[in-house]
Amino acid sequence: MSEKRNYTSSASKKVSKDIFQGRFFSLDFFKRNAVYIIALVIMALAYIANKFVCQSSMEEVIRLKTELANAQTDLVNSSAKYNSMIRESEMTKLMREKHINLTAPSEPPYELKSK
Repeated sequence: MSEKRNYTSSASKKVSKDIFQGRFFSLDFFKRNAVYIIALVIMALAYIANKFVCQSSMEEVIRLKTELANAQTDLVNSSAKYNSMIRESEMTKLMREKHINLTAPSEPPYELKSK
């Protein structure tokens, strides 16, 4: 048991000594862990790229929602303007302004039935 304890304490002393002396991140460390370091760098770049794409997509969604709201407002305004133009009183007023000799019928229309 004491051998195990001595081994762990000497290993931790060696690691701390290597860190303070600058030998922990030596060329040998990078050679041994090259695959892991490359994988870590690729994952970090993928994370950054994914975040950028997500932010761009969200900005596009917000822009399109604003455009849709504006289009709906224009639709309501155009519909109201059209409905006011097709009222009978408006049509009569337009006929008078344009000097068109048409009048609105005083009797409602009826259907002819054949015998």
